[in-house]
Amino acid sequence: MKVKSLKLNNYRNYSGVQVDFSDGLNIIKGSNAQGKTNLIEAIYMCSIGKSLRASKERQTIKWNEERAKIELEVEKKFGKSTIEIILSKSEKKTVRINKIPIKKIGELMGELNAVFFSPDELKLIKESPEDRRRFMDISISQMSKAYFYLLSKYEKILANRNKLLKQGLEREKLIDTLSIWNEQLARAGSKIILSRIHFLEKLAPYAELSHKYLTSDAETLALEYTGLKGETEEEIKQKFLEALDKSLEKDLKLCFTSVGPHRDDIKVSVNGIDVRAFGSQGQQRTCALSLKLAELEIIEQHTGEKPILLLDDVLSELDSSRKKRLLNFCKKTQTFLTCTEFEGSADRVFLIKNANIETL
Repeated sequence: MKVKSLKLNNYRNYSGVQVDFSDGLNIIKGSNAQGKTNLIEAIYMCSIGKSLRASKERQTIKWNEERAKIELEVEKKFGKSTIEIILSKSEKKTVRINKIPIKKIGELMGELNAVFFSPDELKLIKESPEDRRRFMDISISQMSKAYFYLLSKYEKILANRNKLLKQGLEREKLIDTLSIWNEQLARAGSKIILSRIHFLEKLAPYAELSHKYLTSDAETLALEYTGLKGETEEEIKQKFLEALDKSLEKDLKLCFTSVGPHRDDIKVSVNGIDVRAFGSQGQQRTCALSLKLAELEIIEQHTGEKPILLLDDVLSELDSSRKKRLLNFCKKTQTFLTCTEFEGSADRVFLIKNANIETL
């Protein structure tokens, strides 16, 4: 899978630009606040259908403009395709694949498989379980549209159960109604949990290898899914139902559902030590990068196509040894790397200055 070209109109600080990329290592360099990150953000939006940086997508539309457009040409094993995203301040977002509008964002999943890493990804290790759940969910969704739709279904059921908990109904009536939502929640939730467990089982060996590679065999990385577990969907479902029964009083006090895949986590350890609690910032950053590099391998294994790799201002955060090893890894797949300065060989180098792009 390769990104061949990108067109931007009124996106962030770009009025109108077209870029043709190399199939190998693409270096995007320039001073700060010139538009480097905006470029790869636009590429990633064509993968997952939303911006990772903007809370409201209208924020990505150029100042004083009404609409913005991203157009991407992708080459896959079986031919080329185009992805278009049209953003408006007054209308709903439009996404088109090969000029045909899609009805649901889930239809975009798998059209462009991409792995994104920036200094902000430190939160994948350092911050809340929500960040680690999001990592799993985005990764699995790129490999399975069914999983993406299942997440949406689960969130709707969860919202209905939480709404019921807040209504203050008589206990007998509440329990009768809750049992209906509990069954639906456990059925959908058990599928999500089992998918995540299987994903981590596949990811863990690659993450360990990536981490050993980046640290010159000095550290061993281990991953563990924490929360409801089981060998089968039915086993997890029964455990989920039991957990919902046990947490009823707590849920009534809190007015939300306190157990389920929306509360689960990944424990990340280095040499047997919980790296979130006790690891240095350098260790946490390398762990996050190891997970992302492992994600590349898993997606390729599942889909038969190499995802693209988007690295935003990563080199400045790494020591010389890890920087060299990362750049060597980048030879495996099409890579887009932003930086202020770059010394070394690349297939194509772009200089960005005031949203103007020059090929060097």
